[in-house]
Amino acid sequence: MPTSVKKNYGRAAGSRSGPPTGQNGSVEASAGGSAAHGARPRDVVILGSTGSIGTQALDVIRRNPDRFRVAGLAAGGGNPALLAQQAIEFGVTSVAVAQPSARADVQAALAVEAAAAQAAGQAAPAVPEVLAGPEAVTAAAAWPGDVVLNGVTGAVGLAATIAALDAGRTLALANKESLITGGSLVTQRAAPGQIVPVDSEHSTIAQCLRGGAPDEVRRLVLTASGGPFRGWSRDRLATVTPEQALAHPTWNMGPSNTLNSATLVNKGLELIEAYLLFGVDLDRIAVVVHPQSIVHSMVEYTDGATIAMASPPDMRLPIALAMAWPDRVPDAAPALDWTKAATWTFEPLDEEAFPAVRLAREAAAAGGTAPAVYNAANEECLDAFMAGKIPFTGIVDTVARVISEHDASRVGVTTLEDVLAVDAWARRRARELNSEGETAS
Repeated sequence: MPTSVKKNYGRAAGSRSGPPTGQNGSVEASAGGSAAHGARPRDVVILGSTGSIGTQALDVIRRNPDRFRVAGLAAGGGNPALLAQQAIEFGVTSVAVAQPSARADVQAALAVEAAAAQAAGQAAPAVPEVLAGPEAVTAAAAWPGDVVLNGVTGAVGLAATIAALDAGRTLALANKESLITGGSLVTQRAAPGQIVPVDSEHSTIAQCLRGGAPDEVRRLVLTASGGPFRGWSRDRLATVTPEQALAHPTWNMGPSNTLNSATLVNKGLELIEAYLLFGVDLDRIAVVVHPQSIVHSMVEYTDGATIAMASPPDMRLPIALAMAWPDRVPDAAPALDWTKAATWTFEPLDEEAFPAVRLAREAAAAGGTAPAVYNAANEECLDAFMAGKIPFTGIVDTVARVISEHDASRVGVTTLEDVLAVDAWARRRARELNSEGETAS
């Protein structure tokens, strides 16, 4: 069990075991209540506002102005028109973009949106300040506010996660890669209740852990859709094209998460995330395939009971809960239709065809920077696969080889720079191996 994570991960408010406590030094297990949120809306800074998580979070905020206000927006800079539209609509005073070259495009788009708003009869909106550069998104994570939603994709979100925690903000964490890459650098910074997971699986576990005391939990069960290639053999998987891998059967996600779902690396990352967030031993975290994506995970208790959370596959539900935690947001997403017949199935994971989860478990057990290597190598391999340099099965095969060449025990990680150095090595080595594979083919 990670030494930085507390064991008091699951205690319901008002239960016989006492008042609510932190799940792991991160997630509070309070029962909450609709009256608990008070009169003042929560100020939310959204990192990755033009991506899938960011746009869905803004949809929740748009429909709940009494619960949330947008305090700032940050994005990569690849979609200046959308960022400008968001900034003017929600009246933010500052936006941040990671690409220095995007500043002029964002400023021009803001002027266009402000003029359009005024032409439509609205009061002349204030044009927000634009902060641009590699550190801009990290700076935005420390802007004044109650909640920072980190929806940045990839390990590049690590610095922002650390900045939000150091600034004392509640961190609604969709960027699981920053937790996995940073490990103890992240968990040791988190006060009780400061990190609230956005991933549907971990949001579900946090909710289900309200149903019992810590010593009553037998294991956590993460559900996986199985992706678009459930039931395929390894030989058949070698023929998968990028277009096929980007066609997820149940979830609407960004391209990186969709590809990771196809390889099941996403489930491997989520296993490591659960290990770090909830402090449950790796041999007490199971993965089961549930193709319908209705049951989002489960907690099995020692008396034989299993508590699950079920809802249609809609990320607005866990996003809303993370921003309002521990309270719920009415009608955050549609509920299940219980008037229609439905079948939910569960099946074991085929780890021979999909070894990513087993590899993630081994990386988490190795500890140190092995999880960071797992994530970094995978990000490089996704790019290589999309560019046609390696086959679909080469993604996890290359990740496994990079991990095998990395001695996590000999790397003392004490700073962000240490982690970034390991991340850079893993990426460089993955690119070298992918280039060799391209040459060989």
